[in-house]
Amino acid sequence: MGRIQAGGDFNAACDASANRAMPPFAALRAFEAFGRCGGVRRAAQALGLDHAVVSRHLRALEAWTGAKLIDRRPGVQQLTEDGERYYQRLRAAMAEINDATAEIMRREDERRLSIWCIPGLATEWLTGRLWEFQRLNPDLDIEFHPTDSPPDFSRYEADVDIRYTMDTASPPAEGVRRLEIARPPVFAVASPECLASLPAIDSPADLLSAPLLHEENFDYWKAWFGVNGVEVSEALKGPRLWHAHLTVEAARRGQGVALANAFLLRDDLASGRLVNVMGDRHLPVVLGAYTFAGRTDRWKMTAIDRLRRWLEREAMSALGAPASTKNKTGESSRSVQALSV
Repeated sequence: MGRIQAGGDFNAACDASANRAMPPFAALRAFEAFGRCGGVRRAAQALGLDHAVVSRHLRALEAWTGAKLIDRRPGVQQLTEDGERYYQRLRAAMAEINDATAEIMRREDERRLSIWCIPGLATEWLTGRLWEFQRLNPDLDIEFHPTDSPPDFSRYEADVDIRYTMDTASPPAEGVRRLEIARPPVFAVASPECLASLPAIDSPADLLSAPLLHEENFDYWKAWFGVNGVEVSEALKGPRLWHAHLTVEAARRGQGVALANAFLLRDDLASGRLVNVMGDRHLPVVLGAYTFAGRTDRWKMTAIDRLRRWLEREAMSALGAPASTKNKTGESSRSVQALSV
């Protein structure tokens, strides 16, 4: 009997010790939100709570730990040194909890398909076609998110990421698989009115004096000039419009010359709204590819596999028959293509 009683006392002591070391989760959650958002009211808004409730949680946590975690001097609302150290470790723990929860939820939900996509392709091409994929796959719950930034696949932010990847880009991160869907040729386009207002353009170098339309930086045009053997010794001129579809829209409005491909032009060339500036005098070049990326361990998931195969078919249809183009080395290649599985 004595030994049994002792065992009970030991278990009770262990439970008490564990409870003492683990503050109430509501208090931890409030503190993590305070550190992340930078204030009580912002934390309360993020958590959907009254700010007075968040304040009580924070004071309860300080009482529990016996440490001053927040500097509350007049006009100041920030973490103390102890608070900052505690926040950094708590943030990592909370992130791990979120990731573990997301992983188990995603593994149990084969019907949900989260797709991230570069905005230009989303706006000018994919959005108008995605309804057909949904019609063919009514059992899938599709979430479509146009965004400049690729997802963090390690945190299950998305199932699929579709974006334009330059040939000079780094390989995908560990645990991520990437497949080229299409390598569309790139060429300079402008409205007929804009082209008529420019001096004669007989070679790629002539475009250095044209009003160029850029995305978030000058890299795209610099790469295009480089493949065409044109040395760019100084910063290029022209507005930076951030997105490919915005440069195309500006070109439609006669504001300058943009670089584009078949996925971004829709019916513009056929209707004459935009024209190929170089015409038949110059072969278009290939600077990169539209790529399809996802976690390696989820690559063959039914929903992801369906989308990948459907995109390959749609890409082939959009580009039509293969045509001769220049690659980044200047060599002729058959690069208007969708890659097979």
